[in-house]
Amino acid sequence: MLKTGMIIAERYEIVGKIGTGGMADVYKAMDHKLNRFVAVKVLKPEFREDTTFIKKFRSEAQAAAGLTHPNIVNVFDVGDDGGVYYIVMELIEGITLKEYISKKGKLSIKEATSIAIQVSMGLEAAHSHGIVHRDVKPQNIIISTDGKVKVTDFGIARAASSNTISSNVMGSVHYSSPEQVRGGYSDEKSDIYSLGITLYEMVTGRVPFDGDTTVAIAIKHLQEEMVPPSVYTPDLPYSLEQIILKCTQKSVDRRYSRMEDVIADLKHSLIDPQGDFVKLTTVDNDAKTVVISEEELGEIKHTPKQITKPEITALEEEKYDDNDYDDAEEEYRPRSEHRSGKKKKHHGSGRGLTIAALIGGAVLLIVLVVVLGRAAGLFGTGSSGAADSSKAEAKQDSAADGLATVPDLVGKTEEEAKTLANDAHLGVQMAGEEASDQEKGRISRQETAAGTQVEANTTVKYWVSTGTAQVTIPDLDGRTGIDAQQTLEDLGLQVNVQKEYSDTDDNGYALVDPGYVYNVEPAAGTSVQAGSSVTLTVSRGVDYGDNAEVPSVVGMTKDDALTTLGKFIDIQITEQQSTEAAGTVIAQDPEAYAAADPDQPISITISSGDKAPSTESTASADSTASTDSTASTDSTASTDSTASADSTVSTTTSTADVNANTGWKCTQTLDTPSGYNGGAIRLELIQDVNGEPKASTIIDGQNISFPYQLDISGAEGVTSGTIYLYEEMDGDYQQLGTYTVTFKKAE
Repeated sequence: MLKTGMIIAERYEIVGKIGTGGMADVYKAMDHKLNRFVAVKVLKPEFREDTTFIKKFRSEAQAAAGLTHPNIVNVFDVGDDGGVYYIVMELIEGITLKEYISKKGKLSIKEATSIAIQVSMGLEAAHSHGIVHRDVKPQNIIISTDGKVKVTDFGIARAASSNTISSNVMGSVHYSSPEQVRGGYSDEKSDIYSLGITLYEMVTGRVPFDGDTTVAIAIKHLQEEMVPPSVYTPDLPYSLEQIILKCTQKSVDRRYSRMEDVIADLKHSLIDPQGDFVKLTTVDNDAKTVVISEEELGEIKHTPKQITKPEITALEEEKYDDNDYDDAEEEYRPRSEHRSGKKKKHHGSGRGLTIAALIGGAVLLIVLVVVLGRAAGLFGTGSSGAADSSKAEAKQDSAADGLATVPDLVGKTEEEAKTLANDAHLGVQMAGEEASDQEKGRISRQETAAGTQVEANTTVKYWVSTGTAQVTIPDLDGRTGIDAQQTLEDLGLQVNVQKEYSDTDDNGYALVDPGYVYNVEPAAGTSVQAGSSVTLTVSRGVDYGDNAEVPSVVGMTKDDALTTLGKFIDIQITEQQSTEAAGTVIAQDPEAYAAADPDQPISITISSGDKAPSTESTASADSTASTDSTASTDSTASTDSTASADSTVSTTTSTADVNANTGWKCTQTLDTPSGYNGGAIRLELIQDVNGEPKASTIIDGQNISFPYQLDISGAEGVTSGTIYLYEEMDGDYQQLGTYTVTFKKAE
């Protein structure tokens, strides 16, 4: 164990220990050369004597250092110092996915899907560079404080897999693929299997295979079928369950072949949750009998197996017991055929002909009896017979059609829903309860959209509203006004911001510094409905009348500058291209330390970096700007270029009105996403409309500045949604983050 203050490689000063794993300890350190904090992973002593392991570890860590991706923890340096072998990595403030799942029990569908997409993108980048992780699990996935998902431990995973390492060191066998627990060849599809197990745990809160020992768990990976995740999460979308099942197929040939395909299906599942687009080959011993023609049977018998990898062939031929997994042809045959072998195949076609002859004879006999009966007057004829015949034909047509139209159940009571469903020859089943805009006790959404054609007697699942969700006002003391406003908006609250001068203490100093939270109404700890209005009062400091000193803000970030200028009621922001980093204040007027009236406008200029400023880059940046000190910030949400609250860009034209004329508006601010490099942005909005996700593109291929204020319309009556933010990198869009946004009925 390294001591605090110890310096490695004359560069990295150990600040403290932040974690430990099977093979290494992790320390927070200061990189004195680049003046930044980093994470230093140091191999435990027991691995330092294995020269083969050290050599492999070093080469794989160096390969991982070549990976640069927003969803991978970047490796900065690899080396050794006096027998201390280390990897220097990006320091991520946050928690592991394992800790997050333990904290929440199980994740929401959208959250789990978003995390899976980000993990897949990181793994896809690694696979494209020929690097396989081999130890994908929630413990190796970090969620940063700003919601960014990153995969770590590439180098150690690959190095460990090439040596004989004890099970406690190699990590949890809960996420290992069948070929890995056999000790055989593993490739990109092994990562896909482990990703599927991780996604299973995210949506159910448990792993599919568990046991008292690692050997017991490994055997389950090889021999047992997993319980479908929908058993533990009944409202799990059909498409997402199919994705999980395809990722976790025991046969590598039945899994996704590339991580790109996983990403495509995960994104598709957000748009079409109940869609049947996942191409999954299943093995169902209880399936209905399928008649195979003689020609097809001959092709099956004489078609050789398709073997793509010698290593996989060796693994699949390994013997376990009667429950072992073989190729597709073997799995489709009953066990009795496994024992009888070729003898069963030899007589299959003859038996089929015999059965067909018996059935044909029976049909012919029935026809003869009916014909003779009619001739003898034993069966009714005439008009009644014609009527019966027409009725029978009608029933046959109905049976041939066999479809029913799903009614609209949203907003109905359960009794009303049952009546509508019965009239449509359908069944209904409550899938759960949830907070929504619908009145308590009424149906908030349904699994199958209204108007969909389904088979008669299908059961339609629905959710019952428990009323609007309750939100607890957090304690915001000591927070800046900008930070507090964002926190309240993220909770789904409508924030009215006003500024007031602070009371003073006995020495004449302000009780609350300018730009910081002075008061919140309702008070912290109060429970309110989501969507409710909250008044946030921000301090202006001491009232010095119309002769206040202007502080110096040049060189600050925009948010810091706005907080520092908290005394001033109207702050105008202009963007300008410069050599300074984007988002940095490069000029101010009046100049620093001049005397000015805090009720009059003050302007600052923000650098747009090497990008040209937006065509509408002048805005009122202070979300509290108004003509008096108690004005509501709702006045800043207007559509002219002086009303954008916390944004350097006016959004009246740059943001598409994706649901024009609905009257439901969102004017929240999007913070700078982690890993943003200044590229073109795509914003996509997904809202749950009548139980179905509706996707809309807000921005596509535009350069914008952060923080960025939205001015968009949402679906009628829907109060929330999720914004997915992508940045263009090397011609492709990479997801950088998600934002939960709220909509309010415009006055």
